[in-house]
Amino acid sequence: QVQLVESGRGLVQPGGSLTLSCAASVRFFSIYDMGWYRQAPGKQRELVASITSGSSTNYADSVKGRFTISRDNAKSTVYLQMNLLQSEDTAVYYCNRDGRSKWYWGPGTQVTVSS
Repeated sequence: QVQLVESGRGLVQPGGSLTLSCAASVRFFSIYDMGWYRQAPGKQRELVASITSGSSTNYADSVKGRFTISRDNAKSTVYLQMNLLQSEDTAVYYCNRDGRSKWYWGPGTQVTVSS
């Protein structure tokens, strides 16, 4: 069973920055397309950023130009650099495979943007 462990939780002011990390306990991590998802209170979980095995990236319109997803295959880790954070970015953030096949969800990491 693959384990996903997200880290980097924090409370930041609007306009601030935060970097999240997600380590996956899986062999051949490099072959998987990965994504960062978030779930705000009372809302559905949504995909905010994805990165393919070839490191092509895609972003939700709401975060485009502010968030950057990257990966380190040697560490089986995917990152999410978040800049110009807004209150609307407050959510629990998760990583998982991109696409229909998913591993079990990790615990996520809380990001709160507030003054």
